[in-house]
Amino acid sequence: MTLPRLIGMVHLGPLPGSPDFNGDFDGVLADAAADAATISGAGFEGIIIENFGDAPFFADDVPKVTVAALTTAVNTVYRAARLPIGVNVLRNDAIAALSIAAATAASFIRVNVLSGTMYTDQGPIVGRAAEVARERKRICPDVAIMADVFVKHATPPAGLTLADATHDLVERAGAEAVIVSGRGTGAPASVDDLSKVKSESSLPVYVGSGVTASTIVPLLDIADGVIVGSDIKLDGDATNPVDPRRASAVVGALHT
Repeated sequence: MTLPRLIGMVHLGPLPGSPDFNGDFDGVLADAAADAATISGAGFEGIIIENFGDAPFFADDVPKVTVAALTTAVNTVYRAARLPIGVNVLRNDAIAALSIAAATAASFIRVNVLSGTMYTDQGPIVGRAAEVARERKRICPDVAIMADVFVKHATPPAGLTLADATHDLVERAGAEAVIVSGRGTGAPASVDDLSKVKSESSLPVYVGSGVTASTIVPLLDIADGVIVGSDIKLDGDATNPVDPRRASAVVGALHT
């Protein structure tokens, strides 16, 4: 599939089974639908939904209740927005994401660590590209994989360069797009890192954090697409609802 160029984030509140879940799953779904409708109304081309409120996260094997809740949430978001939908199962459960996509309208997934190893607050996370590629072929061959390189909230192994990690991801892991992010949620990506990844990648390159209305145009002079989360939220806080004015400002910056 052709991936959307301008993707907005739906950060789900705590889901059933997570420590901060308040018992109101209908409320979580209603908030997600409202955010999706606002993102769509602002003119975004796609949405990624993730279980942002479920921290602390499992490294790569979420509970079944999380898969069930995310499946329901993806269907809810799609009905509200009717845009191409992606799913990211935090922290790094790509098999769950593929399973959700196979059972819903989701057309792409995001995988934080598809290739190699990254050191995170969940411990070392090891990419499972071989398993992911085979499972995708088996259950949802048309679902695209967007994969982070040197993902945020993580540290690469000593000696591994960004160029080598990008090359391995592009040539050997089965991704359709590469994502470059900053240090953490909402943190801007390094322009130098973005340029380096773009020079090493034969795949589309996306900016995955820190994109704002004031930076989106210069970033898209380098990147092929962007994922915007924190900047379209009220007060720029990823935990807040999507702000229609901020979302429209991001889209409007592309047309001025």
